[in-house]
Amino acid sequence: MAKGGYRGGMPMGGMNQMQMMKQAQKMQQDLLKMQQEMEEKQYEATAGGGVITAVVSGKRELVRVTIDPEAVDPDDVEMLQDMVVAAVNEAMRKAEADSAQNMSKLTGGLNLGGLFG
Repeated sequence: MAKGGYRGGMPMGGMNQMQMMKQAQKMQQDLLKMQQEMEEKQYEATAGGGVITAVVSGKRELVRVTIDPEAVDPDDVEMLQDMVVAAVNEAMRKAEADSAQNMSKLTGGLNLGGLFG
């Protein structure tokens, strides 16, 4: 047998490369499906004991902010602003954590360093 590792005209590992390509294509299809599902999801968080509710989409877009009238104090607008920011940031964190968890499931825990993100 020649030193190049050929067997029957096909390089050794040729089947492995084809298998890897199929796996990569399947992973890409699964990723696209997961992204579509994530974009349809909504994530909700509250602040101020529930007087502020923020909802963001899987696209990381703010969908809705609900403010209970009891949270509105004309003498303390800064507190209201802080609660809105807190609720929005928490909803964004929930969306990001869900996305990371789903990506981890898809890649089997491999860190692909932005390859698919």
